[in-house]
Amino acid sequence: MGEIIKVNNLKKSYGKLSAVRGISFHVNSGEVFSLLGPNGAGKTTTVEILEGVRKRTSGVVSVLGQDPERITESFRKRVGILPQDFNFLERCTANEALEFYIGSLDSSLKPDELLKTVELSDKKNVYFSRLSGGQKQKLGIALALSNDPELIFLDEPTAGLDPLSRRSIQEVMRNLRSLGKTIFLTTHYLEEAEKLADRVAIINFGMIVDEGTPEELVQKNKTSDMLVVTVQDGVSLSGVLPSLAREKSKGVYEMPIKSNDDLFLVLDSISKSRIPVNNISLVRENLEDVFMRIVGAEENES
Repeated sequence: MGEIIKVNNLKKSYGKLSAVRGISFHVNSGEVFSLLGPNGAGKTTTVEILEGVRKRTSGVVSVLGQDPERITESFRKRVGILPQDFNFLERCTANEALEFYIGSLDSSLKPDELLKTVELSDKKNVYFSRLSGGQKQKLGIALALSNDPELIFLDEPTAGLDPLSRRSIQEVMRNLRSLGKTIFLTTHYLEEAEKLADRVAIINFGMIVDEGTPEELVQKNKTSDMLVVTVQDGVSLSGVLPSLAREKSKGVYEMPIKSNDDLFLVLDSISKSRIPVNNISLVRENLEDVFMRIVGAEENES
């Protein structure tokens, strides 16, 4: 796959404050790339530089083969943007909003096509003010697609939404990926990035601190998985596995599992002890665990 975004040693300063401190990364055509980081890490500044909204202090940036600081009409037609806190005219219907955008962009797409893509067909004649939070975000995505872009920037598209609305927006993003769109996603929901992103970069204090597929980041940075065993009342595992078992709550024990050998050892010991067990589950570390560890370590060092 070709590289649709190339960033080399990007820096952005506001006086003496360095918001972005020499970051480099790339985004491949057709993938979902997620930039993750805590508030103030430099995410929004980076995204706005890529979108051509903000000028950089130094570094080389290429988006679709162009410098976003020198935006051309062709660049605008190939990029779609859903900004943070998307809003629109309250007394405008979804269909009217799309007609306006399509007309201003001289696009050949039809409102009905876009509403279907974002699963909003049944709300075409509903005023923006009457749409739910998730429906408003779907409309924002539809507007970002009005020019049939190759690259879509989605900045916190599910922020503040209920779980059902988030899941619906995530399904829309999956559909966009299946259409061959490249998505640059920022999100505070780590499970969202883990589900959707092909690759992830973690930014903190204006620097990229790690990058890779979600699975690569978890495998590289995890400490251990956790085996959780629930035993019957009045039973203890401490005597069976004194060096591993830690009672998290009454009758519930946690044991770190760093390898398959650890897992088989624990299960074999429990089996031989004939202790009555109600439940056994293996809780694997995920991207959120790794993110918290990486960012926490960075903050402790600062």
